[in-house]
Amino acid sequence: MDRITSMLKRYPSQRKVAKKLLEYGIRVDKGIAYCGDIAQTDAAIARACEVDRRIVRTTLEHISATPQLDSIFSKLKPMLSMVDMAEEINCSALVIIPTDARVPGIIADVTTVLYNSGITLRQAMVSDDGEWDRATLQIVVDGKLQENVIMLLKSCRGVASVLIK
Repeated sequence: MDRITSMLKRYPSQRKVAKKLLEYGIRVDKGIAYCGDIAQTDAAIARACEVDRRIVRTTLEHISATPQLDSIFSKLKPMLSMVDMAEEINCSALVIIPTDARVPGIIADVTTVLYNSGITLRQAMVSDDGEWDRATLQIVVDGKLQENVIMLLKSCRGVASVLIK
């Protein structure tokens, strides 16, 4: 995100649009925005970003015309998150808040605890918008987590807290 931020530093509204495109994995191809293979309208993106649709149009054209931005935004893909539907599919969802997302081994330690506890991991995603202090690890596992497993997760290297969703 730092690279994108620096390339759009003179255009705060375009930076806002670019951040939203990244957040949702919206790809830009020849000035058109796509969620997967579904084209997105400038007006819909503008409403989501709370900007004028002309800002969106300018941003999409700017991204396509700038090789460094195009090489990033042309490869984006949306991704399913099972976190909010975990309960409905008999799973548990947790969010790991790190003390510092730059600490190496957080995912390794957390998955080792789950493995040693005989828990099947269904999904693991790092939510990272480029700001280290806001990064989280979101995990979906089969079944209900026992209190002792939650305590073990809280004691992992680099883990500040564990939220059960």
